[in-house]
Amino acid sequence: MCGIFGVVYGRDSALSPEFAGSVVERLFKFSETRGREAAGLMVFNGQTIDVLKQAGSASSFLKTEKYREVLARALGHYRENQRQGIDTALAIAGHSRLVTNGAQSAADNNQPVIAARAVGIHNGIIVNDRKLWEQHADLEREAEVDTEVLVRLVRKYFDESEDIVDATRRTFSEIQGSASIAFFLDDLENLLLATNTGSLFVVVNARQTFLAFASERYILARLVESSGFTETVGPCEVKQLKAGCGMLVSLKDLARHSFNSLGGLKTGEPEPADSTAAPGAPRAIGSGRGAGIGFAPATRRVEIVDHTRSAKLLRRCTKCILPETYPFMDFDADGVCRYCRQWRKIEVKGEEALRRAVEPYKSKDGSPDVIVAFSGGRDSTYGLHYVKTVLGMNPVAFTYDWGMVTDLARRNQARICGKLGIEHILRSADIAKKRRFIRKNVEAWLKRPELGMVTLLTAGDKEFYHHARQLRKETGIKLVIFCTGNMIEDTPYKTGLCGIREDDHGMTLTGLSFRNELALLAYYFKHYLKNPRYFNESFFDTLYAYWCTFVVKDDFLYLYHYLKWDEQTIVGTIQREYDWEVATDTTSTWRIGDWTAAFYNFIYMTIAGWTEDEVMLSNMIREGIHSRAEALRLADEYRQPRYPTIREYAQAVGFNCEEALSAINAAPKLY
Repeated sequence: MCGIFGVVYGRDSALSPEFAGSVVERLFKFSETRGREAAGLMVFNGQTIDVLKQAGSASSFLKTEKYREVLARALGHYRENQRQGIDTALAIAGHSRLVTNGAQSAADNNQPVIAARAVGIHNGIIVNDRKLWEQHADLEREAEVDTEVLVRLVRKYFDESEDIVDATRRTFSEIQGSASIAFFLDDLENLLLATNTGSLFVVVNARQTFLAFASERYILARLVESSGFTETVGPCEVKQLKAGCGMLVSLKDLARHSFNSLGGLKTGEPEPADSTAAPGAPRAIGSGRGAGIGFAPATRRVEIVDHTRSAKLLRRCTKCILPETYPFMDFDADGVCRYCRQWRKIEVKGEEALRRAVEPYKSKDGSPDVIVAFSGGRDSTYGLHYVKTVLGMNPVAFTYDWGMVTDLARRNQARICGKLGIEHILRSADIAKKRRFIRKNVEAWLKRPELGMVTLLTAGDKEFYHHARQLRKETGIKLVIFCTGNMIEDTPYKTGLCGIREDDHGMTLTGLSFRNELALLAYYFKHYLKNPRYFNESFFDTLYAYWCTFVVKDDFLYLYHYLKWDEQTIVGTIQREYDWEVATDTTSTWRIGDWTAAFYNFIYMTIAGWTEDEVMLSNMIREGIHSRAEALRLADEYRQPRYPTIREYAQAVGFNCEEALSAINAAPKLY
């Protein structure tokens, strides 16, 4: 389970800001063993509740400039309050996440969770969260993580009863599963702690000026035993907040009020037994109001400030949906991006031109007359259908399996070839060797993430061109049709991320100028030198891919240079006529037959804040196929991580999936 922890500092000249910061860092490091997939903190300084979180380990989080900025801001407030003698505590709570639900690549799923004017961290799993959302249809849901329903329920019941103890009890009475929580509300001058498992421990010093909590007794014991702690804080004792108990800690003077009977659990301890106040202040008894304990909403609210930069907050083009992190992006005064400003409507050559182009190749006796490159994806499936049933030709389907063709793609290939009676020629690489090449390049990339080098992971499929040329010689069939080159699916980012700028949106890898082909080669050479791990046994295979793509003459016919690409017609036809199968982990129908796509799109989304689906959707907006609102809706669906396929990819290639996802999540972001 996750690790939650925190510390509250009262007015005490012995507690310097430097010491305060060091304690937070120690608690982060001690709690990291409970989860390394995301980290975050929330800080109450009397003026704001500051929040920061990111995917990756706590150790990586502590090294970020943003963490240092947020912590320095908090300690600055604490120093000033100390100087002026103001009784406002500094409270800092942190989270080290082990993902149980809600992808860590989406910032909303990481903790602290911000919702309904409250911020919370949670250790445990709410197993009836879906049911709770259904029962409380009035609650707005923004994330996948189960913690959100806890935060929103506490707020709902606090607003109704104006009693935080009552609100907490009502919330815990409805949940099924485990929960140990630490919450700040913008109108509550207390830190709320509660647990239904007992996985929460508290340490308070004798001077009543320091309180810390953590998920394990051992974590606090390590803190107490760490260098200089006792000398600064004074004697203190670690105690468990038992199952079914909660505690309110005043964010003015550290006065405390304990309560029980959470979710029907009773500890048998009298409620006021652990209620204390700062020296000289009245004690809080039962459900009454102590000097530092307020159960009702405060008269003022503090602002919740989220310092986390999320892809949701990226500035996007006002016409398409491309964000500011897209290569060579700029916006005009109206917020329109350079890609929209330079876009020229796609002009295809037309069906009549296509018929004229293929006519010389059509056989008179029904013998095979065209080779159709066939991946099993939507474009090539429709293309094979079109060549056979509309053009009236006699195609041979050709597939190059480089080890990344999925079983779904193979089933779709079988469907159409069987129904149309089309010969299917397969050329297979040494799949074990190809996958070994991919694994070594994945491992190299993870050691030094560089977005432009992601295309190296798909270099192995470029031999497709070579085998198409070889098959032409072997069969004597002169015409080869590729169902790629569809400009709706134009992906200039692949070279843009390599620092190569093309003003013509019609750029494809096989359509680069000679100057830019050399620039691309120079980019790869530079990054090979920066990361010698790329000099592995895949090196010559990658060089050959470059040769097949850029050097050898491209003399294929590209179907979608002649036909207007219409997704509704294409997908509708192949599903209706051939029961073409779709993926179960995405609503997108693009690239679903290739394991690699799920992995590299996860990289692009996590590091840059966009996927190639958003590039395609932006092209569709420019072509009048989708409205911007519809494209944004589809992008929200398509960008969801395809974890089942990513794990299949990792298993096939042979690398540790969880380690890879953690490395990607921890990589520096463009936002």
